[in-house]
This record gives sequence, structure tokens and C-alpha cells, in this order.
Amino acid sequence: MRPRWTPFVSGVLVVAPRALWKGFIKIGELSCPVALYSAASSSERIAFKTLNRSTGHAVKRQFVDRETGDAVPAEEQVKGYEVAQGEYVVLEKEEVAAAVPQSDKTLSVESFIGCSDIDDVYFDKPYYLAPSDPAAETAFAVIREGMRERSVAALARAILFRRVRTVLIRAHDSGLIAHTLNFDYEVRSADEAFSGIPSQKIEPEMLDLAKHIIATKSGTFDPAAFEDRYEQALADLVKAKLEGKPLPAPKLAPTGKVVDLLDALRRSAGMGAMEPASAANAAPSVKAGKAKSPAAKAAPPNSAASKSAASKSTASSVSKAPASGAAKAAGSKSSPGKAAAGKSGAGARVAAHAHRRKAG
Repeated sequence: MRPRWTPFVSGVLVVAPRALWKGFIKIGELSCPVALYSAASSSERIAFKTLNRSTGHAVKRQFVDRETGDAVPAEEQVKGYEVAQGEYVVLEKEEVAAAVPQSDKTLSVESFIGCSDIDDVYFDKPYYLAPSDPAAETAFAVIREGMRERSVAALARAILFRRVRTVLIRAHDSGLIAHTLNFDYEVRSADEAFSGIPSQKIEPEMLDLAKHIIATKSGTFDPAAFEDRYEQALADLVKAKLEGKPLPAPKLAPTGKVVDLLDALRRSAGMGAMEPASAANAAPSVKAGKAKSPAAKAAPPNSAASKSAASKSTASSVSKAPASGAAKAAGSKSSPGKAAAGKSGAGARVAAHAHRRKAG
């Protein structure tokens, strides 16, 4: 489990995980009581409240009639499905509740498939499955190890969160991971996104360079190596304002010189640092200095590929500008005076939040 599920982290009491759902996993006549826990959560992210600038008080949302502007109390609110402009089919709360299927608290396994048989695009949300009763640990272990030995995953159905959900269950460490799956109608066809991509003939030299770059960049996935820079920037901003220090300056990524595709591949491959034999195998026509290969003429500096790269570089630099402006705008506004009274406690919470993020 993640560190925040342990009893203590740096002296701060952390609540034990709470099961989102409890029931049974059933395979034929074999059943085992299990509990479902969230495997991914955004609760550790920094969250802001919307305040009234003049009073410093938190504000609340209110539903109002779009036409009259009058506030609508909860007892007068109903669900509606729009069938035409301004025309709705009204559904009462009791009618909506009646449409929710009755749950039997059972994950019924319908079949077993290869762990890689389902395209990742169908994965929705991950959950941990663990035995909910010590007496069920043996049955749970039998199910887990049976799937691990056969390298299969279980396809099951259950009523989860008011819907009939299809769940993919597979062995993971000492427990099981359950992925809810998107329905077929929820997954868009790849043709919608890829239909405009033309087929192209890739120059052998370019392909060799690309394969060399991939080989030199091969590694392993370490989630701790990937930092949420936005979250860290927010934590630094809050900490600086609490301590009355200058706001941290935004770090802008340097913009490189736009080059043609073949030249970019050569630079990425670092041909000058390669062993002679490797350089010859990866791209025989590439030498230090200018290339003599005809492929080099296929993408002159003014080619479409260069213009495309230039437009992407420009878009990248433009997309970072709002973040810089937002940071300056945030720094130009001062908090209400009441916030100063709780600086020490708030500072401790920010520090604890940063520690939990690093530990997680």
C-alpha cells in the first residue's frame, strides 16, 4: 500500500484505508469475501477554496433559475433530459432511483483471458482487491495464485457505484488489482483520430537513426522519477506567501533552434559519441559534419517538415506564457489580513503535504 496508508508518517496520524465496497468474488462454486479500495486518488493534491475578496470568507454555490434568476431550493430541484431546445422530460428522484439495478454484492467471474488481451483504451479506474475477512485469506490466495500461474485475468461483472460494471481482475503482489472497464459505446474508434494521417515512405537513414535513439533511451518505469511540476509549483507558491518571501520565478523551458528532421535525428542520436562500429551499423551514411546521403537533401531547412517543427516550437512557447502570467497575477494580489493568524498551522500542513507527496 502507499505510505499514507501506514499508521504514521513523520509523526502525523494517517487514517487507514476505508473500503469503497465490500462483497464477494465468485468463481463457479468458490466464493471469497473481498473489499475494494481505491488505487489512485487525487485527494493528495493541493485544493483551493473560492473566497469573497472583500471579506475573506469562503463562498458557496447556489442553483438559480436560468430564466428568472431566482434561487431554487433543493426540494424543488428535479432531473431533466433535454429532448429539444428548452423542452425536457422530467424525472423524479424516486424514478431515477428505481432505474438503479439491485446489487447482490458479488463480483461474478464470467471468463478468464490473457492479461494482454484487452486494449488499454478500455481501462477506466484501478482498484485494489483484498480479503475482507481473515478466514477468507486461504481462498483468496488460491484464486490469486491460480491466475498468476496461468498468466490470466478474470472478467467479472458487479453492481459498482450504481451501475453494472465489467471488471478486469489480475494478480498483483499479495493481492488483486481490479480495473473497471469502459463500455464499448464509450470508447471512440481510433479511425476518428488517425484517418487524416497519410501513409509515408520513411528514408532508411531516418529509420536507422530513430531505432538507434530508441535503443540508447531504453529504460525502466520508475513512477518516483516523474514529478508533478504544477503541484510542486503550487506548494512553493503557497509556502512563499505564508512566509512573506518573494514569489518563485517561473522556469521557462529554453527554445531550441529549429532544424530539419534528419538533422534533429542526428543530433538526438549523438553520432559523435558513438563507437565507430555502432555508428556504421546505425547509419552508414552519417559522418561528423555535413551528411553526404541524398536523404539529407530530402528535408531542406525550408521544407514542410521544418515548417511543421517551427510551428510546434512556437505553439510550445506560447502555451507556457499563460502560466507565467498567471503566476505573476497571483503574486500581485495580497490575501486578506485574517489569513495571517493561521500561518504557522497552515505552514505545517503545507510541509506535511509536501512530505507525503515525496514519500508517495
